[in-house]
Amino acid sequence: MLSKISGKTKYLPFIAIFASGAGSNAKKIIEHFEEKKDIGKIALIVCNKPGAGVLDIAKTHGIETLLIEKELFFSTDTYVTQLQAKGINFIVLAGFLWKVPSSLIKAYPNKIINIHPALLPKYGGKGMYGNFVHEAVIAAGEKESGITIHYVDELYDHGNIIAQEICIINENDTADVLAKKILVLEHRHYPKVIEGIVSEFSK
Repeated sequence: MLSKISGKTKYLPFIAIFASGAGSNAKKIIEHFEEKKDIGKIALIVCNKPGAGVLDIAKTHGIETLLIEKELFFSTDTYVTQLQAKGINFIVLAGFLWKVPSSLIKAYPNKIINIHPALLPKYGGKGMYGNFVHEAVIAAGEKESGITIHYVDELYDHGNIIAQEICIINENDTADVLAKKILVLEHRHYPKVIEGIVSEFSK
C-alpha cells in the first residue's frame, strides 16, 4: 500500500498475522511494528479459533480481525480474495496450527514465513508443534534446541530457512523448561527477522 510517512509517499507493506492461540508472539510482533511504523503495518489478525487470546490482543491494539472457517480455507480462494482486497502484502504465521493451502502460497510466493520451535530439519512435520516438539527433543537426549524461521511452502516445516537461534539444554531440563527457553528466543528474534524481510519491500 502507498502511505504518507514523514511527509513522503512510500510503499508500506501491510502484514497479516495468522495465529491460533494465546498470541504471545503476535503481541510482540504488533508491539515491535508500533515502534517501526515506517517499515510495515500489522493490518490484520487471522485466526481459526473463536475465543482465542490473540483476538483480544488484536482488539486491544485496534487491529482488524478475520475469523476463518476450515472448509472455506482449504477448498476455496475465498480468503485469498479477502486478503488481497484488504491490501495484505505479507503473511506471518505465529502459532498458526493449520497447514497453509497451495492457493495461498501461490498468491503470496516467498511472502509467507513461519517460526518453528526446533532446529529444522529435526523435529518438524505434521503433528510436531508446541510441547510435542519439546517432549521429542528432551526424549532424544539432545544437548541443544532452538527456533527456525523459514519461508512456507506446500510441505510442513519445509521451506527455505531464513534464520535459526540456539539454546542449550541442561541435563535436568524438562519439556516445560525448554518451552520457556524457546519462547524467549521467539519473542527476542522473530519481530526483528520480520522487520528485516519486510524492510526490503518498503524501500
